[in-house]
Amino acid sequence: MDETPVPAAGEAAEWGDEDTIRWILSECETWAVIGLGDNPFRPARQVAKFLQQHGKRIVPVHPSAVTVLGEPGYATLAEVPFAVDCVDVFRRASAAGEFADQAMQIGARAVWFQLGVIDQAAHARTVDGGLEMVMDRCPVIEWPAYGPPA
Repeated sequence: MDETPVPAAGEAAEWGDEDTIRWILSECETWAVIGLGDNPFRPARQVAKFLQQHGKRIVPVHPSAVTVLGEPGYATLAEVPFAVDCVDVFRRASAAGEFADQAMQIGARAVWFQLGVIDQAAHARTVDGGLEMVMDRCPVIEWPAYGPPA
């Protein structure tokens, strides 16, 4: 079982400051959703559907590479044949860092680690690499306060 560390004072805000959340939700149009498969009851599916309903293009990235919500899936992030703005990670914290590294390799502009996904070293690498990053947040929850107006 993964243990999620309790953030020190001020860290939680750093992992999801208002300006960064607002920028990602406004400026990132194409979202690769890591872990988005064909199970309609998984949180990744619900978040992807929400993003799609708010004008974002979603890209399912899952080993089974199935079509989800009308979008063709890819087995790996490296196989996506077009630019990705944000890599949204629905994986355990112990595996999430590799996707942050892959996001940098493909030239993504941002990385979003979902609720409960905390990897301080990956956050530091990603920000140092010039990408925006949010960690331990959900775009569905953040949208009412920081998403672009309809």
